[in-house]
Amino acid sequence: MERLERCGRGLRAGLAAGQVRRRLPWLLLAIVLLGSALKDGDLVPETPMRNKRNPLNVYFVKVAWAWTFWLLLPFIAVTTYQFAESKFLYGPTKSILMVLRRLSALLVGTAVWYVCTGLFMYIENLTGMCSTSGKLSEPRRLYATKQECHQDNGIWNSFDISGHCFLLSYCALMIVEEVAVLEGLSIDQNSKLHVVINGLFVSLCFLTMIWVFMFLCTAVYFHNFSQKLLGVLIGLSAWYGTYRFWYLKPFSPGLPLPNIPLSSKKYGYSR
Repeated sequence: MERLERCGRGLRAGLAAGQVRRRLPWLLLAIVLLGSALKDGDLVPETPMRNKRNPLNVYFVKVAWAWTFWLLLPFIAVTTYQFAESKFLYGPTKSILMVLRRLSALLVGTAVWYVCTGLFMYIENLTGMCSTSGKLSEPRRLYATKQECHQDNGIWNSFDISGHCFLLSYCALMIVEEVAVLEGLSIDQNSKLHVVINGLFVSLCFLTMIWVFMFLCTAVYFHNFSQKLLGVLIGLSAWYGTYRFWYLKPFSPGLPLPNIPLSSKKYGYSR
């Protein structure tokens, strides 16, 4: 428990100045630019991360939204309820309504993930052509989707927007926005609630580190520059459109720190 507390304290200190939230979008863009340059220059060494079957990709990235969703769900619920009771002095009913409002941010995120991944698949099928090793005498078959092509052991050549760059950037930015609530929340360090919140917070921070690391691996090993750049730009746009625009409005899930001026240096938000 002491190690967990020290770890949580150190991670909170890093987030207190708001530097992570302000700099992470620029870091992700820089990773795409630098990673693509290294990949195009064939300067990246062979590592197990080049293999798409590596454990981090199979057990984390492939289900990145599920990891993000199920860790943020209890974190948002517990911290929002505690915030509503301690800061706004709300009763149980009003606190639960505030929790439900904030949890709707996860529904928005799910919609963003579903729509964007569906759009990426549509574009990949629309722009693709299948290369097969069939005999010249055989009639050339037209393939409508990548799945049909792969069923005939073909290679699907298309414009494949990087879903990893999109999703990993969006998940990482969403997490650092949501954990900002801890800067406005004070809890007795000896309480069980503090242990629960601290455990969830540390888990979310380590998950964010995995997302950024796998984002780096994607940048240096997979896709071409335009596919990665478009993917991360869509992820950044989804984050900006929600946390920097829509969530400032009354009819929205709202920000993790409600009624706190976004220009406040203490909380690291900026308009």
